[in-house]
Amino acid sequence: MKFLDEAKVTVKSGAGGAGCLSFRREKFIEFGGPDGGDGGRGGDVVALCVDGLNTLVDFRYQRHFKAKTGGHGMGKNRAGAKGADAVLKVPVGTQIVEDEHLIADLTEVGQSVRLARGGNGGSGNAHFKTSTNQAPRRANPGEPAEERVLTLRLKLIADAGLIGLPNAGKSTFLATVSAAKPKIADYPFTTLRPQLGAVASEGREFVLADIPGLIEGAHEGAGLGDRFLGHVERCRVLLHLVDAGGEYAGEAYKTVRRELEAYGAGLEEMPEIVALSKIDTVDAETLKAQMARLQRASKRKPLAVSAVTRQNLDEVLHVLLAVIDAQRQAETAREPEWHA
Repeated sequence: MKFLDEAKVTVKSGAGGAGCLSFRREKFIEFGGPDGGDGGRGGDVVALCVDGLNTLVDFRYQRHFKAKTGGHGMGKNRAGAKGADAVLKVPVGTQIVEDEHLIADLTEVGQSVRLARGGNGGSGNAHFKTSTNQAPRRANPGEPAEERVLTLRLKLIADAGLIGLPNAGKSTFLATVSAAKPKIADYPFTTLRPQLGAVASEGREFVLADIPGLIEGAHEGAGLGDRFLGHVERCRVLLHLVDAGGEYAGEAYKTVRRELEAYGAGLEEMPEIVALSKIDTVDAETLKAQMARLQRASKRKPLAVSAVTRQNLDEVLHVLLAVIDAQRQAETAREPEWHA
């Protein structure tokens, strides 16, 4: 399945049905009076957050969504039927934006939001009967439809996010610790779309997201970095992998940190675990020098890991779980208490 994290759609609600202008036509009743029914309400356009979707690719092929018009009123005081709603099924983590204004952020299965309101049905002439106007020849048309052009943006929901320069070993790490099957090769930009994997460790599970490698200028869109950075906004912790075989581990770390700070959205303040990856590819002397460079740049003692040989893999997962647990507890403490 192709991955698509942004789509533009046009939604249009249903117009209200017209009220009916009608009079009773029955044998032996000369002046039957008005009996025109009201028009039905037009259908709404609704976005519904559903399980089982992880991409917006369906909206590449269908960009227009229109609800049904309400039924027209009829004689004998029969009201028109309500128009059917149009439902957009979107994955968890979808944001709905209009002119850069956030309309909704759907983060849980079952959440829904009305995007366009159906028009009310028009009143039939029976509605206008009064003591002084026994035969009104007036009926209202239904309210017009509402049309909007909206942007859907998907931001993946994961507990931890993998960041780093291209070819830092992120995809290999994800493939080793989860059942995800990302494309892996020894050249930059192997990963062209975000990947999610469920990681089992210490009898528990958490979701890990791998985004394509960042390059200098990513926050401005270089390498589509600004799009991909949005997928780690919801993470509780970032695992920053730096290639031990790179030229300067410290500079590689600083490049990514500059992009996080320039992008904003709180990424620069998110908890971060720093690890030197692919340590199986260098000798002991190079490893020691790279660890020292990375420690000076990050101002913390980095971890060292090899996903290929699984060296120190359990240690990294243990640290990740500890931070995730701490973040979950902090989030629970911030939630307001409800009293009956």
